[in-house]
Amino acid sequence: MTLDEIGRLQNMDCPRFAAFARDKLPMPGTKKRLDEILNREIIVTDYRITKSKKRDGTDCLQLQFVLDGVAHVVFTGSSVLVDQIQAAQGNIPFRGTIVKIDRYYSFS
Repeated sequence: MTLDEIGRLQNMDCPRFAAFARDKLPMPGTKKRLDEILNREIIVTDYRITKSKKRDGTDCLQLQFVLDGVAHVVFTGSSVLVDQIQAAQGNIPFRGTIVKIDRYYSFS
């Protein structure tokens, strides 16, 4: 950029970093294990799907939720939960319960 262009930036309405870099910021909430919230009603408030750091070629769901009035986050590689949360994207926030059925987890 030229100095003139840089000078004009002062007068422009530039977006704030947090407005477009939301996915990179950590979700607020205390970390929980999935087994700590099984069969308990939660309010899902947000989610993020990233590449798993534990298993190559799989996704990791970061789920933000409220339990007993406190914000928490949980991480899981459950493909069923990933599919379900993507299908429910337009309904967030919602109440739900994560249950274990045989060898997989599911919202009910």
